[in-house]
Amino acid sequence: MKHIPRKRFGQHFLTDRGIIEGIVQAIAPEAGQAMVEIGPGLAALTQPLVERLGHLTVIELDRDLAQQLRAHPQLTVIESDVLKVDFGQLARDLGGADSPAITARAAGKLRVVGNLPYNISTPILFHLLDAVDVIEDQHFMLQKEVIDRMVAAPSTSDYGRLSVMLQWRYVMDNVLFVPPQSFDPPPRVNSAIVRMVPRAAPASLDVKLLSELVRVAFSQRRKLLRHTLGHWLEQHAFSGQFDVKRRAEEVPVAEYEVLAQQVAAGAAPVGEPLQL
Repeated sequence: MKHIPRKRFGQHFLTDRGIIEGIVQAIAPEAGQAMVEIGPGLAALTQPLVERLGHLTVIELDRDLAQQLRAHPQLTVIESDVLKVDFGQLARDLGGADSPAITARAAGKLRVVGNLPYNISTPILFHLLDAVDVIEDQHFMLQKEVIDRMVAAPSTSDYGRLSVMLQWRYVMDNVLFVPPQSFDPPPRVNSAIVRMVPRAAPASLDVKLLSELVRVAFSQRRKLLRHTLGHWLEQHAFSGQFDVKRRAEEVPVAEYEVLAQQVAAGAAPVGEPLQL
């Protein structure tokens, strides 16, 4: 029976064989690696992946699709909302000595791939950010404009909260453009594939504090930071050096990282104090 795409799940099934092959080449799966696919759908990407891996774990919310996928002998199917999946526990499960999906190189680490539902792509990215320590890399199909924001450089219109929060923890590349006609049904937007590799030595900081700081900074991105972040810093008794006579999009990721560390430490660095 033909599966009818369900709008409430944001289902758009990849059908372009050339694009599928391009994605597989970008992922470069190797036999025995511990890999998890989010939203396998009709298995267009799943099948070429599992042929190279030998075994694949998939997370599928749609009950009918999950039932079909269970018939595949090389798949472990987790029928769940991905936002409820504990990737830390999943990494421990797949990293066991008896696991069919483990190699010495990837021991304890997951490779995560998927065509993410566009309506909840950002929550999924932040959910995985909490599990970044157990992830080797991620390859996702997303709305192109979301990826543009993820990889954006400072002083550009796409640079914002998503850019800062993800670039702090990942090295990211836009690796492949995917047009709407590559799907059934075609989405109303262009898509792309992003590669996300966790940084080996990220800045050590309070993630919640960084998130709040960046949220405040970009809350009124057209205004100078003295009107937003400046007041927030005053409330946190910050007396260190930080130029708030800029807009949020003009501040590089590294400066937001340092500021979050200084606010958390409650100590002012040597230099001119905050000037409002």
